[in-house]
Amino acid sequence: MAFFEHDGQRIAYAEHGAGPRAVVLLPGLLFSQRMQEPLAEALAARGNRVITMDPLGHGRSDRPRDMWRYSMSSFGGQVIGLLDHLELEQAVVGGASLGANVTLEVAAAAPERLRGMVLEMPVLDNALLGCAIGFTPLLVSLTFGEPAMKLVQHVAKRVPRSPLPFIPEILLDWVSQDPGPSAAVLQGLFFGRIAPHRDVRRTFKTPSLVIGHRRDPIHPFSDADMLVQELEHGRLLNADSILELRTHPERLTGEIGDFLDECWRPRRAARRRAPRSRARPRATA
Repeated sequence: MAFFEHDGQRIAYAEHGAGPRAVVLLPGLLFSQRMQEPLAEALAARGNRVITMDPLGHGRSDRPRDMWRYSMSSFGGQVIGLLDHLELEQAVVGGASLGANVTLEVAAAAPERLRGMVLEMPVLDNALLGCAIGFTPLLVSLTFGEPAMKLVQHVAKRVPRSPLPFIPEILLDWVSQDPGPSAAVLQGLFFGRIAPHRDVRRTFKTPSLVIGHRRDPIHPFSDADMLVQELEHGRLLNADSILELRTHPERLTGEIGDFLDECWRPRRAARRRAPRSRARPRATA
């Protein structure tokens, strides 16, 4: 685990693999970067330098209780800060859910820094009702039930992690976080924009792999399909379920790895045609 400073706050990141092909992976809402570790290790084995990052308020990064510090655009700025810190001119950036939306913010703020985007389960227009139903009770519990949630946090921290499978382990990490800063993250996101406007998204020219799945109101497949239609170079990859990439990841990991290979192929320079010279009429005697 390493850290860099952004706007006076410490942001945590970790590196997997080495080489010139940089990839940044971001977690879902309130999850730590450990959510992306298996994918990071698999992509690193294919010759990529993969960096996982905890946005502010997540994982090992600083967790202030000021809601104004949290927004999708500020998370995007932290990713750009990570690229600057590591002196990376370009990277493929991607993430799940919140991480996908943060990637879109990077595309809006600094498209020249992106070699490609991997957008797993983006949360856009069609997710409004599902997010309201799913996250409003959580926000109320974290805010007004903080003493009870602190007790849950204390118990979760005492549960040993080593014998647990991966999914229960990252869920325990999620529950083990201090509820106060988690509530501030949710409050900040509720009062900010969820993603760049569709008119802005239509201007993105970065190669993009959009991963969607059916039967999930918070990550509706219609959002993934809509985003692919908006992006000039978007491609849709249909996942079997919300857990496929975490429980039996071979197919999706292979598709993502192939997409990264395409992103890092040398780009052909556009050939410019020399303007035709017009022959001057000869002077007559």
